[in-house]
Amino acid sequence: MAVAAIGQQDWPEDWPELLPLLLKLISDQNNGNGVRGALRCLALLSDDLDDTCVPKLVPELFPSLYRIISSPHLYENSIRAKALAIVHSCISMLGSMSGVYKRDTASLMASMLDPLIEQFSIILNSPVQSQNPDDWSMQMEVLKCLLQLVQNFPRLPEAKISAILPSLWQTFVSSFKIYHLSSIQGSEDVDSVDYDSDGSERSLESFGIQLFELWTTIVGNSRLAKVIAGNIKELAYYTIAFQQITQEQVQSWSRDANQYVADEDDVTYSCRVSGSLLLEEVVTAYEDYGINSILEASKMRFHESQELKQAGSADWWRLHEASLFALGSVSEQLCEAQDSGFAKYNVRDLLEQTLTDIMVTGVHQYPFLHARAFSIVAKFSSVISKEVREQYLCYAARAIASDVPPPVKVGACRALAQLLPESNQDLIQPNVMGILSSLVDLLRQASDETLHLVLETLQSAIKSGGEQSILLEPVISPIILDVWAQHIADPFISIDAIEVLEAIKNAPGCLQPLVSRILPTIGSILGKPKVQPDGLVAGSLDLLTMVLKNAPTVVVKVVFDTCFASTVQIVLESDDHGEMQNATECLAAFISGGRQELLVWGGEQGRTLKMLLDAASRLLDPALESSVSLFVGSFVMQLILQMPSYLSPHIPDLIAAIVRRMQTSSIAGLKSSLIVIIARLVHLSVPNVDQFINLLLSIPAQGYDNSLVYIMSAWSQLQGEIQGAYQIKVTTTALALLMSTRHPELSKVEVQGHLIKTNAGVTTRSKARLAPDQWTKIPLPAKIFSLLADTLAEIQEQIGGGSDDDCEEDSDWEEVQNGDTNIPDDIIYSASVPSNVNPSVEHLNAMAKVFDEDEDDSYDDDLTKKDPLNEVKLADFLTNIFTNLWENDRPLFDYLCQGLSDSQRSAVEKILRK
Repeated sequence: MAVAAIGQQDWPEDWPELLPLLLKLISDQNNGNGVRGALRCLALLSDDLDDTCVPKLVPELFPSLYRIISSPHLYENSIRAKALAIVHSCISMLGSMSGVYKRDTASLMASMLDPLIEQFSIILNSPVQSQNPDDWSMQMEVLKCLLQLVQNFPRLPEAKISAILPSLWQTFVSSFKIYHLSSIQGSEDVDSVDYDSDGSERSLESFGIQLFELWTTIVGNSRLAKVIAGNIKELAYYTIAFQQITQEQVQSWSRDANQYVADEDDVTYSCRVSGSLLLEEVVTAYEDYGINSILEASKMRFHESQELKQAGSADWWRLHEASLFALGSVSEQLCEAQDSGFAKYNVRDLLEQTLTDIMVTGVHQYPFLHARAFSIVAKFSSVISKEVREQYLCYAARAIASDVPPPVKVGACRALAQLLPESNQDLIQPNVMGILSSLVDLLRQASDETLHLVLETLQSAIKSGGEQSILLEPVISPIILDVWAQHIADPFISIDAIEVLEAIKNAPGCLQPLVSRILPTIGSILGKPKVQPDGLVAGSLDLLTMVLKNAPTVVVKVVFDTCFASTVQIVLESDDHGEMQNATECLAAFISGGRQELLVWGGEQGRTLKMLLDAASRLLDPALESSVSLFVGSFVMQLILQMPSYLSPHIPDLIAAIVRRMQTSSIAGLKSSLIVIIARLVHLSVPNVDQFINLLLSIPAQGYDNSLVYIMSAWSQLQGEIQGAYQIKVTTTALALLMSTRHPELSKVEVQGHLIKTNAGVTTRSKARLAPDQWTKIPLPAKIFSLLADTLAEIQEQIGGGSDDDCEEDSDWEEVQNGDTNIPDDIIYSASVPSNVNPSVEHLNAMAKVFDEDEDDSYDDDLTKKDPLNEVKLADFLTNIFTNLWENDRPLFDYLCQGLSDSQRSAVEKILRK
């Protein structure tokens, strides 16, 4: 430890003789302690190797390591395993270097690969014969080395890896036999866990996980996947066996239902989870062939479990449960395959037979099998028949009310949460009161882990309860409010509780009694915010926002009378980020629900409007931290949408405040939301958009000629980052409106254009600091034109329009491309004008929503869904913009086209050809 610690600082520059000394010690076969000490020292040093050391170290070190690894008659397994650990570190470092030093690492690996593969095969060929880690520590290190090879050198010759696959399979099969005996059947002491000298766990569980990680990586490598394609059914067959519940899990989950819920919900460190990841990768890599292989393997394991049952085995249920667990891990893909008719085996028949058989087994004798059956019904509800679904719905309703083991109640809750919304109301209504009563009883007993599940199930039951829910509202609401208050500091539980309360609110006849129950307490909390426990004020505002959402005006008025002034006061005085953010959202909900009527509720004329404008002023204060103002965009948007005529005299002050807030903001999301506000004001100014531009010219902006220059500089850079269908629609159409004015001042504004390519080679962090990216400057109309073209190209990509061939067609665009231009092509790194980064996945998903391919239920969209701009079809709008400019002002069109990239040009050309 001491030598390694010094070496990490001083080697190789200040202690060059360290490595020769260690190599000399390793080579001395007569000095066992010297070999062991030198290897441990090198193992510690190898964790800190960098790309300067490895190329020098590997050629000197590898021969010595190889001699130890390949000499079982001279060195004990622990020393050979330590040598393999150093090889693992070297392969790992070479892998991380391979991108930059491809040729160097390839030659270093080539010199090591053949002898290593030979030794790996020999080591793996020895079957795993006991649970003692000393017997398989060598195999463990080999698995780690192989994982690094496949991950970091994916283009290794298939023949090299193929040569080792038979030995790897031997290890896989032989290790299962020991794992089954010691872990699944429980011959091993479940409380004893072994650790190596470095503190790493040594158990057959960790060995199995390492095996699965390697198989998953091999399957995920397209070239190696072809090599093992013929053995996928066998791989799935053994994977299912590894996924059986161990004796340790039985004991742990039987003692503590919370642990069962936690292990089911979280990606825990186990063979069950690792096996599921492998099966998912099999489906991804082999598609229908992979699905059919898993189904066939499951079917074989089901039959084996039945044979074990008939033979009197007490453990038959484990294999049965594991087969269902395996199918559940790929349920989404199996449901798709069943719906499309791709599956060779009928998933429905296989599952229904199994689920029917389980119902006649003893629930107390086989609790985990019944729990898994419930989980499977939930996951495959779209596949299994209505009759089986209804059988399990009734069974789940009985289970939560019965004295059954906790895991069964957990499974029953999962099934109810999924099945209740899908089931026939005639079946549900006679049972719903019993279900709700049972869930309320469970809620009283639930602890943190199970609380989430019970609340989720309760939400489904209330939504399915119809008019009967009002009978239980006096019972359920106080309990849920108590859960909410007790877990106010836990965002997951408190949000679950609010969602249940929202379900109660939306149930027939429940809104007014719920509001009457909530309002006095919330009113007193918000009235004295400074004396409340941490989180209670922010949580109360969250609850209030839920009540206001889509509420009738009469309810909004009642809430206004009690809580509006307090909410505004919190915005004006609080320093708490959560309180400020939630109060901002709450004010937006007040405006959305009360609309212009809100302005006359506050007593004397103009008082309510002044309070709202004061709140906006505080939220736009440039001295506030950016995160505090995060939701000011939706608040101000509601002022614009609901009170445009009242807001009109204050627009100059509002724009000035927005500019100041943007200039001090460190959060791109806040800037983007404020740009959306500016864009909506552009629409509000129609048909006098040129007057709006004049207004921007008259408002100063620090460091810029005026607000127009600052806003358009920021807007043109951030447009590609704006997310949300509504937001994209508002900003894109507003840009087009600005461009269509032909205002002479627009051409005078220069904004960021293209990244200038440098010849400095690879850009390191130090180079980036010394020489940051440089961009061309282009006129604002050209930038807007390219942003519109880029949006059009994204839309066409989303709806599958066009092909790569379109980009290569010759046309009269050649005139434009080769015409006179102010931008020198040879210094342009990228001709994509739209933004300085590629559009994010979220941005592309948002584009898809523009075409109503997806519905977004976010509350922010609820607040803006009545805006007439939602009716604009962006594709048609952009088509008209480009077509009109092409037809009515060809010289300007040709000029603006000079800055378009090939993909943008192609997108515009497509619509002009139609």
